[in-house]
Amino acid sequence: MNRPTVDLTNCDREPIHLLGAIQPIGFLLSLTLDWIIARASANIAEFIKVDDGDLVGRPLSEIFLPETIHSLRNRLATLRGANAVDKVFDTPLTPRGQPFDIAIHISSGQIVIEAQPSAARHGDATSMVRSMISRLDVMGEASAFYTEGARQVRALTGFDRVMVYRFAEDGSGEVVAETCKPGIGSFKGLHYPASDIPVQARELYKRNLLRVISDVDAVPVAILPQRDEKGQLLDLSYSILRSVSPIHIEYLKNMGVRASMSISIIVDGELWGLFACHHYSAKSPSFEIRSVCELFSQMYSLRLESRERKEVMDYERRARDISDQLLGAVATNEMLLNDPEWLAGVLTDVIPAEGVGVWINGNYAFWGITPSTEQFARIVRALNTAAATRVFATDEIASLVPEAKDYTESAAGMLAIPISRSPRDYVILFRRELVRSVRWAGDPHKPVEYGPNGPRLTPRESFAEWQQLVQGHSKPFSAPEKRVAETLRATLIEVVLRLAGEASAQRDAANRKQEVLIAELNHRVRNILGVIRGLIRQAKPSSDKIEDFVDLVDGRIHALARAHNQITDDHWGPAPIGALIDAEARAFLGEENRGIHVSGEPVLLNPQAYSTMALVVHELVTNSTKYGSLSSGGHVDISWSRAEDGGLVFEWQERGGPPVVPPSRKGFGTTIIGRSVPYDLGGQATIDYAPSGVRARFQIPARHVSETAGPQPPARLRQPRHSPSHPTKKVEKEFLAGHRVLLVEDSLIIALDAEDILTRLGAEVMTASSVESGLEIIDNNPPTLAVLDINLGDQTSFTVADRLAEMGTPFIFATGYGEQAMLPDHQQHRTVVQKPYTLEGIARILEELIAEENLRR
Repeated sequence: MNRPTVDLTNCDREPIHLLGAIQPIGFLLSLTLDWIIARASANIAEFIKVDDGDLVGRPLSEIFLPETIHSLRNRLATLRGANAVDKVFDTPLTPRGQPFDIAIHISSGQIVIEAQPSAARHGDATSMVRSMISRLDVMGEASAFYTEGARQVRALTGFDRVMVYRFAEDGSGEVVAETCKPGIGSFKGLHYPASDIPVQARELYKRNLLRVISDVDAVPVAILPQRDEKGQLLDLSYSILRSVSPIHIEYLKNMGVRASMSISIIVDGELWGLFACHHYSAKSPSFEIRSVCELFSQMYSLRLESRERKEVMDYERRARDISDQLLGAVATNEMLLNDPEWLAGVLTDVIPAEGVGVWINGNYAFWGITPSTEQFARIVRALNTAAATRVFATDEIASLVPEAKDYTESAAGMLAIPISRSPRDYVILFRRELVRSVRWAGDPHKPVEYGPNGPRLTPRESFAEWQQLVQGHSKPFSAPEKRVAETLRATLIEVVLRLAGEASAQRDAANRKQEVLIAELNHRVRNILGVIRGLIRQAKPSSDKIEDFVDLVDGRIHALARAHNQITDDHWGPAPIGALIDAEARAFLGEENRGIHVSGEPVLLNPQAYSTMALVVHELVTNSTKYGSLSSGGHVDISWSRAEDGGLVFEWQERGGPPVVPPSRKGFGTTIIGRSVPYDLGGQATIDYAPSGVRARFQIPARHVSETAGPQPPARLRQPRHSPSHPTKKVEKEFLAGHRVLLVEDSLIIALDAEDILTRLGAEVMTASSVESGLEIIDNNPPTLAVLDINLGDQTSFTVADRLAEMGTPFIFATGYGEQAMLPDHQQHRTVVQKPYTLEGIARILEELIAEENLRR
């Protein structure tokens, strides 16, 4: 029916608001408490009973009981805050009228009084709420907590259905708990789009905790006048009896709901969700019930906030423990930061993820299920142009990198933790695609309808369950996970900065050490060049042939090279004298060292003495091989022992050779034997050219003798190394005829020497100075053999080796690093020849390589 309105146009006093009933259950007045009722409308008179029924021009004090006005004044005095609403229950307004439940608040400087006929009282509201809350406190799981809250509200209000409706970050909602009468179906688990409860409505829910619609078919009463004397509309945000949007009424009608009540759940000052109450007939809860519901909602919100805060605190406490663990571990082992498996174990313990990628200074490492290297690099570039200084999280990487939609199976969502102050370095956690079916209460896309007032959203007419298959998304990263990520970010940056500071100090120390090493290297190189110069100048072969001169110098240089190999294998530390004898003997006599008998306890010589004795032993072996016992089936006894002063006595005795004739002239070799130990080491040397065999005795001072090895070198490779043979025997056969040999060597002088050796063996030589040129030769003219220098400036020849291995082409490695040359695991079985190259050494090794290849075939 049509409700009467209030007309103030003929009022001879200053006009005020006099409002009719908003709903047919009560009335609302907006006035100053001492002001008069200008003219009453019938619906107000329906509730306020006076003798003559005439309210026109009468002061309020003549209509309301004095004690009621006094009570309302007292309530006004207690109102605090912009949102304050107070209530008075079971209060008579007129002498013979029925009692009312009254709500009072202030809006825009005016007092708003709302009244509703009193209903039956439920007793002590405080005790009632306390009992309701006590039932909540025993609930353990969150789902049980939600369900018990809905059950308590339904028991209190009697609504047909009570739901706990939780808002998501995007504004959509989900029914997480429900209790309802049998036979009306269930909404639990259904999702509702954000447009069902717009932003404006959600803001209003934060200000007004409870809203009631008693009957969707009720005709609302107009507010007259619409504006006050200042031209302002009355703000009804806190009104209990206010009506709602016609669109919302239509929305409820489409759902088949006749009455509803919404109770806000506020957590941390934000709208967490609602108690949504539905009834399928008209229903008007009393003011008392509404007040109890408000109080329960506030207590429920506090309990919920406490539970969630405790969970977050426990979670973040665990995260802090992880941060401390990370700091402590990296402090003792900084390499852990470059270990994605260890880092993933730490991070995914608090932030679950299927994969972790680390990008530091352009270097990357992966653990678990991640995008490819190229895809990862694109993600990092996109992050550098996005939020690079804070944690960035998304459940859809394709929203940042469009091509990411092609690899959602390995990475659909990510959480990126920057670990540098400027865009550059990241630790990124990846989550795989989580394909899930979301149940919506009808199609979430509302149609737009154009009416007389332009386009507007219309309420959905269908609430039949509508399922959406969500693809391309991962499980979202929660707010606590993002906060923990920020904590871990601070920890990781602290670690990186600390390591950077330590690295800077180490670089300074390394630079100083490098300067010392460069000076020492310069000194040693000059000495070596001086020694080689002296070897060349003092060498006087017995014939005038240039080949003999080259052989003589070459042998002595190789003796020094072998000695240096032994010294540098121990990081320029003491080396065993037995290894020196073995190296020189093998250079002349092969692997079995026939003709040399060695005895003596293990003794180490310091580097200077080791180099000196290498030349001495070389000359002794050379002379014996040419003229002495080793030239005709005799043998040599070599022995050493410690002297009383700690020095070393070294003896050489030849036996079974041709008669010895003392040399007619004193050559450079004889000078080395007789003068090196006294001159270089401060020791003594005697040599006796007895007819039965040369005998030599050397005394090395104790300061050059050691019983303790220096720093141990890296673990050596398991396969044997081949030292180059001394050229005492010419290789005449050209057994490499018909072979195309690839020579990879970055030094021109060494390459020319190796080319000469391979050419003399009959090979067609193809030389490359880099990996690229070597691969080009392989592609254009595949070789049948190859000699690969391991170290090529800032490259290695391992790539070339892998290509040759794929083709089945036999090859050997060459190095100037001696036994310390390290090969990849899959190349460990390859032969390595030590530089400098010799004809006999290369010939022997390649002969063995070809023989092994023939056996395999």
